[in-house]
Amino acid sequence: MGIIAWIILGLIAGAIAKAIYPGNQGGGILATMALGIVGALLGGWLGSALGIGGASAASAGALSIPGIIFAVLGAMIVIFIWGLVTRRAA
Repeated sequence: MGIIAWIILGLIAGAIAKAIYPGNQGGGILATMALGIVGALLGGWLGSALGIGGASAASAGALSIPGIIFAVLGAMIVIFIWGLVTRRAA
């Protein structure tokens, strides 16, 4: 059930991260959803692996304040990496 919660949270976190992240990221709604899901999973994994700031709460129930924070941070990291990859390709 935790993975499903992170996927749902990733849809929201992708939109939040894209709004917060400066610059033009390109991509449409599907790219935003995919990057948000990957970012939320990455953020949840990093939070539980590092064990910082309520990470156990973030990994146990993704729909909590620490879960949202980790998901948005993870989505921002993925958007940054995606920007580096697509900038080189274009």
